[in-house]
This record gives sequence, structure tokens and C-alpha cells, in this order.
Amino acid sequence: MLRIKEAIVVEGRYDKNTLSQLVDTVIVETSGFGVFKNSEKLALFRRLAAERGLIILTDPDGAGFVIRNFLKGSIPPEQVKHAYVPDILGKERRKRAPGKEGKLGVEGMRPQVLEQALRRAGATFLDENAPQVRSGRPITKADLMLLGLSGGAGSAERRQALMEQLKLPKHLSPNAMLEVLNALFSYEDLAAAVQISGAEKEKVKK
Repeated sequence: MLRIKEAIVVEGRYDKNTLSQLVDTVIVETSGFGVFKNSEKLALFRRLAAERGLIILTDPDGAGFVIRNFLKGSIPPEQVKHAYVPDILGKERRKRAPGKEGKLGVEGMRPQVLEQALRRAGATFLDENAPQVRSGRPITKADLMLLGLSGGAGSAERRQALMEQLKLPKHLSPNAMLEVLNALFSYEDLAAAVQISGAEKEKVKK
């Protein structure tokens, strides 16, 4: 069991059940979109964030990003960390059919994937010195332009191909994409991935 200082916000009780088998910390639910109209629950999230820090861990679908963005705008940013799980197609065991977008939610993620997401978000692991997840410098907006991922002809196509290659959520604004990339990769990692993506595209052309 991993002991974490920060409280963790998830969408529902099945997400909480999955995560509670991995980590020992406060885990709170948004009850889906219920948090939008629940001032008491939002006040609790704010208090937890102020006292011990908060990690937001929502599903990688559109609904998950709506909830994440709502919380991002409701809690001081310096008190919040963002953990992201990858886009993986499939369905949870308890469900008869996949979700609307066909992606696994937090509930369906393997423990190793969840632990990696928390470490990359900068979670404070107690009783241990959490290892560095990545080395290298952060990614900037200028880097995205130089790598052909924004602001130029064909950049949207290259960006989409890269997101698919890295199994990253597709519901991302440019600013959110930069935030996610920095949560998961260094500049050196990104540059290498762009090079691989370009090489694969050339193979297809041939």
C-alpha cells in the first residue's frame, strides 16, 4: 500500500474502490457532474487542497475533462496536481458494454498505470523518496512550434498523430496539451517521439 500526502479526487465509487486498493490516502468522489451543484462537496475539496494538497484523477474521456476543468477553475492552482491516465480502448468487467467513447476509465486501469500516473503528477509519497519519473527540461510553447506541432501548415495533423501514438487524451486544448505533455514527458522524450512519428509517416508514404 502506497501512502500519499495529497488527497485524490476521482469521479465515482468504482474509481475510488480501485484506487483504494493501491493507495492509503483520502479519496473523494465528484459523483460525476454532481459536484457542479454541490457547494458543500466543493468546499470540502477546497479545504483538502489547502490543508494537504489535491490530486485530480478523472477519466480520459470528454466528461472527465469537463469535471477536471471545473475543479481547475474552482481551486487555487498551486494547491492542485493533475494525474492523467492514458487512452486505452476497452470496457470494465462490471459493464455490459464500453462507455460512450469506448475508453477505460480510472476504474479499469492496472495498478502499475495508476501508480505511474500519480508519480508523474508529482504526488508526495510518504515513507520513501519517490524516484524521479523523468529527467530533462520542461516543454514550452516555442518547442511545440519548432517541432511542427503548432502554428504551421500540417501541425494539427502531426499533433493528432502524435497524440494517438502516445495514447494521450484527444480532448485537449493547446494549453491543456502542453500541461499534459509536461506531466508525462520531458522535452527530450517529446522530441524523440516526434522523430519516431515522422519516420512512421514516411514509411506509410513509401
